Amino acid sequence: MSRILLIDDDASLLDALSLAFEDAGHEVLTAPDGARGLERARAERPDAVVSDVNMPGLDGLSLCRRLREAGDAVPLVLLTSRDNEIDETLGLELGADDYVAKPFSTRVLLARIAALLRRDARRRSTEAERPVARGALELFPERLEVRYATAPIVVTVTEFRLLEAFATRAGIVLSRERLLDIVRGDDSVVAERIIDTYVRRLRRKLEAVDASFDRIETVIGAGYRWKDD
Repeated sequence: MSRILLIDDDASLLDALSLAFEDAGHEVLTAPDGARGLERARAERPDAVVSDVNMPGLDGLSLCRRLREAGDAVPLVLLTSRDNEIDETLGLELGADDYVAKPFSTRVLLARIAALLRRDARRRSTEAERPVARGALELFPERLEVRYATAPIVVTVTEFRLLEAFATRAGIVLSRERLLDIVRGDDSVVAERIIDTYVRRLRRKLEAVDASFDRIETVIGAGYRWKDD
């Protein structure tokens, strides 16, 4: 049984989501706003977090940023307004693993969470696996840990899978569609350009360690590839 933290200031939606997740076999934690959601996330260490973006006080984007700045890589899904694409892009920039636009089907949300939990379970099941190394990059699947030039880098589940895809396929051009299939692993329909956001975020993190980092290469009209020495 997985523990899911649901955060939303809409009491009726929170109740409906709680019932849906409980019916799906999850243990549910709830919070009526971002501040209390952050407290519960820190104190009770849920397996995944679902948070609305638009909340008074501490909104979902600020919640996401604070968790990631503290090194918490818990799988996190943001609930956004369908007509507000900036929420989606900014949420991914700040470290969210996924987003679902309102109005949404609870089946879609449950499927997204299930996909994130499966990835995390696969990662936990590989504790005896040797680190994946590619030049200065080291990936530790059992701890979801990334090091570049020995410096630790905090990443989300999605970012880790993206780096792993590059590191294990160095020199191969990977299309945005292929990368989405690798990092998400479900049949949901998502704009392929979201991969650009993921890549931009990864580059920024790696450049913070090495200002000359240029290993993730853009192949115009085709996608991306990891450039070896």
